[in-house]
Amino acid sequence: MNSDPNENVCGLKRENFQATINGKETDLFILKNANGNEVAITNYGGAIVAIMVPDKNGNHANVIQGHDNIQDVINSPEPYLSTLIGRYGNRINKGKFQLHGKEYQLAINNGPNALHGGPTGFHARVWDAQLMNSQSLVLHYVSAYGEEGFSGELKTTVIYTFNNNDELVIDYLACTNKKTIINLTNHGFFSLAGIANPTPTIDNIICEINADYYIPVDNTSIPTGEILKVDNTPFDFRTPKAVGKDINADNEQIKNGAGYDHCFVLNKKEEAELSFAARIEEPVSGRTMEVYTTEPGVQVYSDNWADGYKGQNGATFPRRSAICFEAQHFPDSPNRSYFPSVILNPGEQYKQETIYKFGVKK
Repeated sequence: MNSDPNENVCGLKRENFQATINGKETDLFILKNANGNEVAITNYGGAIVAIMVPDKNGNHANVIQGHDNIQDVINSPEPYLSTLIGRYGNRINKGKFQLHGKEYQLAINNGPNALHGGPTGFHARVWDAQLMNSQSLVLHYVSAYGEEGFSGELKTTVIYTFNNNDELVIDYLACTNKKTIINLTNHGFFSLAGIANPTPTIDNIICEINADYYIPVDNTSIPTGEILKVDNTPFDFRTPKAVGKDINADNEQIKNGAGYDHCFVLNKKEEAELSFAARIEEPVSGRTMEVYTTEPGVQVYSDNWADGYKGQNGATFPRRSAICFEAQHFPDSPNRSYFPSVILNPGEQYKQETIYKFGVKK
């Protein structure tokens, strides 16, 4: 194993990620595979700060948005930038839900609603980290009883593995000592063209999503309760099309999301099977990414609120310069009994696997 993490393709320096926050040490961990490609992760929020993969000419670029030092990660204008999300990814209506006859109230941090586990959710915590080998990092975090308003103590383990098939595999495991709700995800902001100043728009990225249905939302981005067919809507990606083709369509759902910010109901033969969710292709570089997950849904977010803020090594991140595929259960599930359950009971184990597979169109 290469003992000097500063000998890397991504150009990030380990010392720039080393700090002590609330008594815990942050660091930079670089996973390298046999193809000479890299994934760089910090244990602050489990943020992925670089994915170095080649284009059709063999030139490496970072295809995920991130920062180049720990202070910028902590103070990012986009607090969820390529981080782990918990305890509950996505939105909960007015931050309220009922569990074992009791009403819980979470922090309101997105209009009138709770978003992504609250302001001090998993994205803002220092995880215990152990580099298992040159290709695998294990992160562990114990979320205390009552943290961010959730019931139960939740012990969570996330394993990042970057294998020789250029697959970034994310395995999640969690258990609780009291009935609680859970919806973990990773909020990777993918820019397959490579981050730059400015990072190119995603409009021309060709996208395919394996979903016959999607979940419409109201003007505060809370599900209406319907599950609608994608037929004859801007949400039909069953046949690959450019992300920008319908992103500004005269459509109430597109307006409610300010673009794409919707959960797609993935086509599954059986519950919790690892299956194909989505694929994108960047026409200029030839880079591709496929998404596979055990989750029932994927929130597709077209980076509608970025304003050109500064990222790593001089890159800037304008509006719609990234696309997110957040594998997860559906938003506001605690308040929709007919959505797949997000309840975790003592004695049960929460498990999820999501894979981001990188390639080049031949």
